[in-house]
Amino acid sequence: MARISRFVVLLLLLTLSVVSLAAMGSAERDRPAAGSLRVYAVITQDDAELLTDMFREETGVDVSFIRATTGELVNRVIAEQNAPQADILLGGASLLHTSIAQAGALESYRSPNADGLPAYGVDPDGYWTGFYVTSLGIGVNEDRFRRLFGDTPMPETWDDLLDERFAGEIVMTDPLASSTAYLFLQTQLQRLGWDAGWEYLETLAPLVGQFPTSGGAPPQLIGSGEYSIGVAFVHALSRYRRQGFPLAVRTPAQTGGEVGAISIIRGGPNTENARRFVDFILSVEAQQAFVDQSLVTPLSDRVVLPEEAVGIQEIDLIDYDSELAGRQRSETLEQWQQIVD
Repeated sequence: MARISRFVVLLLLLTLSVVSLAAMGSAERDRPAAGSLRVYAVITQDDAELLTDMFREETGVDVSFIRATTGELVNRVIAEQNAPQADILLGGASLLHTSIAQAGALESYRSPNADGLPAYGVDPDGYWTGFYVTSLGIGVNEDRFRRLFGDTPMPETWDDLLDERFAGEIVMTDPLASSTAYLFLQTQLQRLGWDAGWEYLETLAPLVGQFPTSGGAPPQLIGSGEYSIGVAFVHALSRYRRQGFPLAVRTPAQTGGEVGAISIIRGGPNTENARRFVDFILSVEAQQAFVDQSLVTPLSDRVVLPEEAVGIQEIDLIDYDSELAGRQRSETLEQWQQIVD
């Protein structure tokens, strides 16, 4: 009798196990798949890896990204309008997101996590949302500069770059290829006025030793000691300084800056996950991790500023008119091309 009872108990346990496993399998089948997400990234490779890895770990979404220059990705998003290949454009100046929206290639979305951001950091029509600020600065390789120029004061202002002694020792990105360098052109034109701005640029151009096509090249070339002086974003210069390169970083008065933004590509294959990704990027956790690594200036006042980063209160920004810069883009680049040819 006891043997039969033990058999009945074992049979009941086996039955319950089978039912439990079946229920678990049913629950797995009923749970919606995490899906996938494809991102076009303007921010650096390591910053894109950081944010997409965090999102993948938090959501289970199979996220991938392609890193390319701003110009390449803007052209790609517009060219792919009839058959979008990605869901998100991550980073790059808000002005460029606006131009893509005007071409009809972006979807409007207002994230609840955008509440509390300054008005200039959010598109009123919802086509992009800012999540950081970048500003232009001057980087100086202290070792090379002292070796070549002795006790000559390091450049602190934009006008200091016009010293003829610096000829061939300055590096800045090609404005025809980089939004960073176009921001530099417009900064000079807007702070000085159109005519005086062009006089400044015509004087500066012959002093520049190289115009690389990537916005990330000047900090690398200055840090490695190939050039003494360079124009780049302050955060990019600060990252090289943090790595131990002998870089002095200057934030000139009356400098230019831009809001870096994120937007959703209209008709992308994973729109719902794209909205989730925007919400994630605007979260305090993602913002803090991004700022800690990249040293950009945070747009959110909920983010703690790393020691090496520059706060928005420390930057003397011009009242930059991005709409004017957009309208003048073709004319400005044509005139610049005439100067350097």
